[in-house]
Amino acid sequence: MNLRLLRVFSWIVGTVVLAGTASAAVKTEVIEYREGDTVLEGYLAYDSAAGVRPGVLVVHQWMGLGDYEKKRCEMLAELGYTAFAVDIYGKGVRPSTPADAGKLAGQYKGDRALFRRRLAAGLARFRQVTSADASKTAAIGYCFGGTGVLELARSGANLRGVVSFHGGLSSPTPADASQIKARVLACHGADDPFVPAEEVAGFEKEMREANVDWQLIAYGGAVHSFTDWRATGAMKGAQYNEKADKRSWAAMQTFLGDVFR
Repeated sequence: MNLRLLRVFSWIVGTVVLAGTASAAVKTEVIEYREGDTVLEGYLAYDSAAGVRPGVLVVHQWMGLGDYEKKRCEMLAELGYTAFAVDIYGKGVRPSTPADAGKLAGQYKGDRALFRRRLAAGLARFRQVTSADASKTAAIGYCFGGTGVLELARSGANLRGVVSFHGGLSSPTPADASQIKARVLACHGADDPFVPAEEVAGFEKEMREANVDWQLIAYGGAVHSFTDWRATGAMKGAQYNEKADKRSWAAMQTFLGDVFR
């Protein structure tokens, strides 16, 4: 393990230890559910000693639900939330290369109705979880999932808030922002080549015209995938940024504390 990754994992472990000193061990479950005829497989994390807590839906990046999202769920559980990572692609459907991931993610970005159905199915299943307060639910997402949580909000889903981490910000139907009930936080890499300034400006215009309660934080020096400790920079324009990761995680915590009051 190189020094940078060692620092990152030390931070993650430290966060878990500090947050978990007053609670029992985090419990996890794999939950199978459906959207139409498609079998999906989500991942639940919660503190069994904490009782019913606010719920946070987690939407995966373009490679599908994996260890990264599971770890984020566990970190959220240690903060006192019940977290559920949804599966957009389907049980066992996981692209093996970035090229395959691009094609698969593109199917959903090109068919927002299907994307919304998969997101809604995950949210509906999450609301059945007994350790989650169905009246206090938020959603966070990474990259493809960051686009997803914004799309879920645009669908009119009853959420307290959504947080997009380095997600795509464009919408083929910006007028749908009038349906947003959630507060919105977009954590954006200021130098993300995959989300250009024109797209950011379009998002800001969309939020303003719909009178949404929104925030956008741009992290200087950060590119795409800045929270993903696996992003080494092998893909140009996508690289982990430790400072932006920590700052955006802190911003999310403040945001969730506010929306769940």
